[in-house]
Amino acid sequence: MARIDIVMPQMGESITNGTITKWHKQVGDSIELDEILLEISTDKVESEIPSPVEGRIAAVLFEEGETIDVGIKIAEIEDDPSADLGASSATSAPASEAPTQASNQPTTSTASASVRSGNESETERRFYTPLVKAMAKEAGVSLSELSNINGSGAGGRVNKADFLAYVENKGSSTSASSSSSLSASAPTTPAGTASVTASGERVEIIPMDNMRKAIAKNMVESKLTSPHVNSIDEIDMSSLVKQREAIKNDFKKQEGFSLTYSHFVLYALVQALKEWPLVNSSIDGTNIVMKKDINLGCAVAVPGNGLVVPVIKNADSLNLTGIARKVNEIAGKARAKKLTMDELTGGTFTFTNVGSFGTLMATPVILQPQVGIFASGVIKKRPVVTADDAIAIRNMMYGTHTYDHRLVDGELGGRFLDSVKKNLESMNISSLL
Repeated sequence: MARIDIVMPQMGESITNGTITKWHKQVGDSIELDEILLEISTDKVESEIPSPVEGRIAAVLFEEGETIDVGIKIAEIEDDPSADLGASSATSAPASEAPTQASNQPTTSTASASVRSGNESETERRFYTPLVKAMAKEAGVSLSELSNINGSGAGGRVNKADFLAYVENKGSSTSASSSSSLSASAPTTPAGTASVTASGERVEIIPMDNMRKAIAKNMVESKLTSPHVNSIDEIDMSSLVKQREAIKNDFKKQEGFSLTYSHFVLYALVQALKEWPLVNSSIDGTNIVMKKDINLGCAVAVPGNGLVVPVIKNADSLNLTGIARKVNEIAGKARAKKLTMDELTGGTFTFTNVGSFGTLMATPVILQPQVGIFASGVIKKRPVVTADDAIAIRNMMYGTHTYDHRLVDGELGGRFLDSVKKNLESMNISSLL
């Protein structure tokens, strides 16, 4: 008989927390392996989370509507279905880690939403989520001071928003160790407002949100892990521009969406990865992990939420139309926050179209544990010297292959880029649709 901790899962790259939208099970309920336990929503994805074991719900640590950081324990499952949890569930975890009202009925210590007196016995009985306790520790707020906060959660529970509001409204003269009620003194300068430094410089301080913190952390870790090298070449897209113009209307009528240059680049990348499979690998210590499937990550801009990178699984089994259909599907799901965890993980190589923002070229950061990423720039008409020494106006695009120099050396990186270039310049669309 053992208790299995259920933690807030990672719902994709750069996603640091999730909001519990619905519990499908409550304390005491039986649950089957892979039966849906709860539903979680983030800025970019909504997903149903299945149970990893068969058993009975021993503890539910957060209410619906609460936002929890990735890795924080949110529930416990007793893997012995015969265990009687009815009487013992209220004390199934220490008071500092689990609610004493596991059946969701408020106790005396949490039912009141008024300002607390802060006496020690009540403080010990009151439940604070791991997230709130971690935030309090970081801010130097004691448990006794936490008892002074009005809780807006179920049964008067203090949630993240309550704590942030309390900290923001604390007067600058309020002592963290002696406060026994919400201070009525002047609030500190709120985040995002202009202030003046000691040197007289006017600045604006804007704290990073959790997603920006995660992106920053991941980018730094990638740079520290992989020695990045960039190979850049210019690609003549003139033939593809003409071919696309000739068929784009018929394609849209048939498929219901537009045929874009990203579709051509993705197809060209698949063929290059087939030719140079080492680029489709990862590194595990001193071992090279050769990936037999080509799973292409495709960066998609989500208005107001930055970028998300859903994955086209088994892209090597798709023709040009199949890739276009899959890109249209995952892009729509990304913007509607309907991507699943499976669609956000498992990539073996990544593509980003910086040209969609009008950018000429870029040197992107590798998405770990992959060893390469390809960036396509904007297509622009430029005068070019042709093979017969004539000058012609051509539709040119810069392509950047960024690779991990631990595994991919300059020769392989350059040959891969040349393969992508040749695939695009010689592509016959009509034979690939």
